[in-house]
Amino acid sequence: MEKRALIAVVLSVAILIIWQWMFPAPQPAPEAVKSVHQSAQPDTAASSAASAPAAAPTPAASLNTAAATPEAQAREIAIETPLYRAVFSTRGATITSFALIEHKDGKGQPVGIVHASPDALPPLSIVLNDSRADLPARVVYEADRESVSLKSGSQTLVMSFADPSGLQVRKAFTFHADSYGIDLAVSVNGAPSYQLAMGGGFGIHSIADADAVHVGPSLLAGTERKSFVLKDLKEGEVEISQNLRWIAQEDKYFAAALKPVAGVSSARVWKSREHLEISCKSSSAESRYRLYAGPKQYEILKKEDLQDIVDFGFWSFIAHPLFWFLKALNGAVGNYGVAIILISVITRVPFIPLMNKSQSSMKKMQELNPKMQELREKFKKDPQRMQAETMKLYKDAGVNPMSGCLPMLLQIPVFFALYKVLLVSIELRHAPFAGWITDLSAPDTLFGHFPDAIPLLGGAALGILPFLMGITMFIQQTLTPNTSADPAQAKMMKYLPVVFTFMFFNLSSGLVLYWTIGNVMGILQQLYTNSKTSSPAAAA
Repeated sequence: MEKRALIAVVLSVAILIIWQWMFPAPQPAPEAVKSVHQSAQPDTAASSAASAPAAAPTPAASLNTAAATPEAQAREIAIETPLYRAVFSTRGATITSFALIEHKDGKGQPVGIVHASPDALPPLSIVLNDSRADLPARVVYEADRESVSLKSGSQTLVMSFADPSGLQVRKAFTFHADSYGIDLAVSVNGAPSYQLAMGGGFGIHSIADADAVHVGPSLLAGTERKSFVLKDLKEGEVEISQNLRWIAQEDKYFAAALKPVAGVSSARVWKSREHLEISCKSSSAESRYRLYAGPKQYEILKKEDLQDIVDFGFWSFIAHPLFWFLKALNGAVGNYGVAIILISVITRVPFIPLMNKSQSSMKKMQELNPKMQELREKFKKDPQRMQAETMKLYKDAGVNPMSGCLPMLLQIPVFFALYKVLLVSIELRHAPFAGWITDLSAPDTLFGHFPDAIPLLGGAALGILPFLMGITMFIQQTLTPNTSADPAQAKMMKYLPVVFTFMFFNLSSGLVLYWTIGNVMGILQQLYTNSKTSSPAAAA
């Protein structure tokens, strides 16, 4: 097989491998955590400070000995600002719901970002690092307000409790009318150390996109962003103490984050059955934080110094300029769909000279196919001689077999960077384009969905855009010179448009639109190149 055929096969396989890497099989939904104590095991050092590990009761003991702390009736405290409505419970001084007023779900209701099992740690639970591990998350706190309602300015809600053993816990939340940020001050007396846990599912609206983007705990230590999934925690837990900047729970478009301000020593991520928790640890009696719960909107996050929660991936240094350019185009034309079309055209312009040269080279290589076939027949028992004669043929014809692949390789970083921008930018959520495409972040469902009974495709979106993409890909492939006489390779390439069409059914409309316009540009450029190479002047 000639080099170009081999390269084509490798690139095709690479595309499929990269696709599987970018879109792994969906993970099974996490099982409900059966007991809070298993998500809050105490540190060995902290436990030994209170009593010998063998004699120390497990957190389950504190969970089941309610008589140790008389329980009052918990009540709810409503928090309302122009940006969100939240409900806090006096049991554990935790959050039970958090709805973002300016962002709507599929039913037109404010998006809720508390997505957790009732048996998981509630958001912002305090976990002690001794035998009383889950006690502060169970008891009922005293609150100094019945509710908080803000139209401007700020208000503070204080919740506290104390027990006869000398344990005292106090949480002070300061809400601001013009910000998703909440100032949080925590004081714990009577315990050697403690953790402030994000809680299962706080900051998560949906796990539906977990097969395409990260959903769950993440953090930033120095300049290194870390995202965690269950398979990463083979040892059960990870602790990071150097240059901790924030911890978070996130989904595709929303997040809740804790940014330590003072008194925090490290972050801890741990596994409880099929569930992950993340917390800030403190050995100080007092610790302070900035809590953010809201959209992953870059400008808003940047004001909170949390912009790295928006993850543009490996090619972020290319993605950031493309993101700003996309927003600028939308500001000019007032439609993100049109902006995607424009950016698809504009980002292709710098590669036009290279593509022209590549297509001309491919045309010449197509003309060499008969001679290549002769070499294969003549030297089929001497591969080394065939390779040498092939390279000599290329040299005599002035053809570089790699020139056809170079433009593609150079465009890959731009493609993946723009792909990531279109995938995770909340600006495209519910952004209309034209006609039936009313949400560029969602798949095209003009014809509904494939019947569940159809293997592999059952339940997948069924719309016109993926078919248009497949048709344009087929036309482009037809116009592109076939540089290989290898029937197997040619057959494989012929089926690529069909494979890609199937893979694109569940991609967002914005991504499919971008790829389709790229194909149209490729068709126009190939027609231009073909007309030049077939003209009398070119032949002369």
